[in-house]
Amino acid sequence: MLETIWFALWGILWAVYFMLDGFDLGIGTLTPFLAKSEGDKRAIYNSMAPYWDGNQVWLITAGGVTFAAFPKTYAVMFSSLYSALLLILFCLIVRGVAMEYRFKFISAKWKKFWDTMLWVGTFGPALLFGVAFANLFRGIAIDKAGVSHGTLLSLLNPYGLMGGVLFTLLFTVHGALWIAVKSGEDLGRRAGKLAQSLWYGLAAAAVVFLAATYVSTHLYDNYLKYPALFVIPLAAVGALVGIIIFARQGKWLTAWYSSAVFIVTVTLFGVTGMYPNLLLSSLDPAASLSAFNSSSSTLTLEIMLGVALVFVPIVIAYQIWAYRFFGTSAGVRTPGTEGKM
Repeated sequence: MLETIWFALWGILWAVYFMLDGFDLGIGTLTPFLAKSEGDKRAIYNSMAPYWDGNQVWLITAGGVTFAAFPKTYAVMFSSLYSALLLILFCLIVRGVAMEYRFKFISAKWKKFWDTMLWVGTFGPALLFGVAFANLFRGIAIDKAGVSHGTLLSLLNPYGLMGGVLFTLLFTVHGALWIAVKSGEDLGRRAGKLAQSLWYGLAAAAVVFLAATYVSTHLYDNYLKYPALFVIPLAAVGALVGIIIFARQGKWLTAWYSSAVFIVTVTLFGVTGMYPNLLLSSLDPAASLSAFNSSSSTLTLEIMLGVALVFVPIVIAYQIWAYRFFGTSAGVRTPGTEGKM
């Protein structure tokens, strides 16, 4: 029972991270295509500035849960996906530095360099997270000893790349809607229009990925065994349709909420299909690591559950306060500057 609870928490934490940091990754990826002036760039940076570092708490939490609740899975996963995860880490570091350093000097070349680094630091994780999770759904080439027989190039298989494209489109639509909510009339209008255009690519990518998932993975096995679980993909379809309906009505915040639900349900669709496996072996199903054969001791899981029940609500309360406070503030300080823009 405890193993199942922690498996569910593991999936939920990843879903929350993608929902929150996803719009930051999407905004950074879209910046070169949306920003037509220095004012646009300041508005875009300001739309991320109060939130991006707090959103990464959920990434740390998801990684921490993997380490503490499923230590064997953590060890094998981080060795099997080492190159991809290291690239993601470097990109996230670059993004943070770009956010803080971009406004330190007024030089146009300086700003252009950090704008480029912001794009690298956001597009890279958006693509690689999709590649990594698609490979988790498909299976990693690991043996019974937990030794990986794959490389970074083997992760860039057609199904993995489809996952990368899907996640990138997920985040860019999410980010464009956030800009439409937070920015002025001209930039917000262009961002909303771009979100609607990208939606068609997202819908097509989702259909292709679902079809490829049926062929390349065993994710549907749990759904066919327990048909009630189909409420998850059905909710995802409803949220996807809701995005375009609300966007066409100019209800940008509601469209963003629909996008958030879509990201969460898409993530939970994959995680639910994996259960009880955390790390599938493409070489030998018996070598797969599950919530039961890779978990910590019962005592550890019990203690951690008590800690989680105390501190996770505190983190949630803080983030709700932060979003409410900065959502109603008259201005937001651009990173690296002293005044408000």
